[in-house]
Amino acid sequence: MRVDKLMIRDVKSCGPQDSLNTAAQIMWDYGCGCVPVLDENQRVVGMLTDRDVCMAAYTQGKPLHDIQVSTAMSRSVFFCSPSDDIAQAQKLLRENRIHRLPVIDAEGKLVGVLSLDDLALETERERKGIAKRELTAAEIAETLAAVCYPRVTAAA
Repeated sequence: MRVDKLMIRDVKSCGPQDSLNTAAQIMWDYGCGCVPVLDENQRVVGMLTDRDVCMAAYTQGKPLHDIQVSTAMSRSVFFCSPSDDIAQAQKLLRENRIHRLPVIDAEGKLVGVLSLDDLALETERERKGIAKRELTAAEIAETLAAVCYPRVTAAA
């Protein structure tokens, strides 16, 4: 199964110069816990989670409208492409202990996001017979365990 079969395409984003208030509003309005941070060329330069927003407010001691996204975002971003196999994407999630992967096209522009939620929902669709079985619950459980609990390995 390819990433483009499961990824979310309608992704909300923000810019590095936006305030954390703007980013938090996007997360609130669209029910997402993370937004990709895009430069002027629509390329991903960072990821910002709801936890990043909270920790920046706490550590900087300022209101959200006074803090720029660039000061709180993660600049270490891992990507996948729409044509990648889900197994490759799961490996990136596991190895880097991340919950979401931006999906970029050949020009490096954001075209979607693949999350642990997407993998879990596909497994549930397969269990209910709505989708063809291509992922196993065991594979998803292994990825979730590796992301949440790094001391858990496939050999354990």
